[in-house]
Amino acid sequence: MTMPAVLSVLADETRWRILSELGAADLSASALAGRLPISRQAIAKHIAVLADAGLVESVRAGREIRYRALGARLSALANDLEAIGRRWDRRLEVIKRIAEQAD
Repeated sequence: MTMPAVLSVLADETRWRILSELGAADLSASALAGRLPISRQAIAKHIAVLADAGLVESVRAGREIRYRALGARLSALANDLEAIGRRWDRRLEVIKRIAEQAD
């Protein structure tokens, strides 16, 4: 999935909150529904979208299925965003030098 597609997935506030909860602990859909103001069915749909984006995986804990955030995918996304930020910083530095030379 491309970075814009992943960012689109993360732009949804509910998915962002689910991912934040899963970053703190592996949780079942029922446990998430107890923490968030949406139904278990809605949680399951959002988790499917997060899983398709490679941000969440399911893990079996006895008879329960729990979900966890995938740090590797989030780290890769953070690295990509950091690289974009560095490129913009370099561009802005060039613009600043040009502006200062014009004075």
